[in-house]
Amino acid sequence: MSLVLRGGCAAGLLVVGAASGLAAVLLHQHGWGLALGLAAAVAVAAVLPRGWWSRLAFMLGWMGAVAYATVPRPEGDYLIAANASGYALLGGSFLVLLVALATSGPARGAREDPGESPHPT
Repeated sequence: MSLVLRGGCAAGLLVVGAASGLAAVLLHQHGWGLALGLAAAVAVAAVLPRGWWSRLAFMLGWMGAVAYATVPRPEGDYLIAANASGYALLGGSFLVLLVALATSGPARGAREDPGESPHPT
């Protein structure tokens, strides 16, 4: 896959991740919203292939939205409350980001180019 195509995929997944993270922030006070938001993050992170342009880009967009929601609003309140569901959203988001960071590189023993072997048989 070319670098331009990977960059385009990364930009798109950043936007989709930010939208998903924002939806989770807005719905996390409902039990079903918190469960659905975290389940969606885990499912997308599990389905996307390894790489900075896919899994990591989605989770950086997600965490960008969650981190932006932790900044106090001009009224002095927060979008993420200091209660069990707020802490669950923050903890779950960081956990999924750590898994995405840990698994963003190539698989152990994987070769970058699956073309012909350098040693003919």
